[in-house]
Amino acid sequence: MIGIANKDSIAYGCAKAFHAEGAELAVSYLNAKAEPYVRPLAEGLNASIVEPLDVRVPGQLEALFERVRKDWGRLDFLVHAIAFAPMADLHGRVVDSSWDGFAQAMDISCHSFVRMAKLAEPLMDKGGALLTMSYIGAAKAMRDYGMMGAVKSTLESCVRYMALELGEKGIRVNAISPGPIRTRASGGLKNFDASIEDAAAKAPLPLAGIDDVGALAAFLASDGARAITGQTCYVDGGYSIVG
Repeated sequence: MIGIANKDSIAYGCAKAFHAEGAELAVSYLNAKAEPYVRPLAEGLNASIVEPLDVRVPGQLEALFERVRKDWGRLDFLVHAIAFAPMADLHGRVVDSSWDGFAQAMDISCHSFVRMAKLAEPLMDKGGALLTMSYIGAAKAMRDYGMMGAVKSTLESCVRYMALELGEKGIRVNAISPGPIRTRASGGLKNFDASIEDAAAKAPLPLAGIDDVGALAAFLASDGARAITGQTCYVDGGYSIVG
């Protein structure tokens, strides 16, 4: 479970849903500063593996998967729920984005999922499910989402290509696209309060929360979703059909 920062994290909503279904969990935390917020949540989920993971630090990702290999021998599912862009680039125009900022956002928010898929592949010898988190800004140009929209669009494309490549091994790859949810990460978006108010006003149903995302994630990892791969699955109260 990659991406838990606190109790409001989408990844935590997913972790709770998997735990309720009886899954044994591995949970990562970003660094020593984040550990006091994440470890109690992991302990509450009876996570048997709790390890640091900053995908920018060489070797940490490989060390986490090696721990999974040694302790479990295989892996059934993986949830990738991390994203980052430097504030100046995130709040600016796409055409003004810096090379360094764009590259960093792409590496952390997108290519890290590709790297995780490569490491997970040999551990999913009986098939498995790889899940990542996107947003409607990947499919539509949304004001104030800027550069991250381009990054998430690339992430969704990677989902489709990895689904094509890994399907013969029974590994399914899907993206989940929640509507706007108040999390630590979303707090960095410009005019986010206005965005969530607009979405709530337009959506035919109440906007989704982290538990709704978790329910979808648990389904997509289950045998009930055995014929679903390469998709971006919206869980947003219907905002995507009118937004």
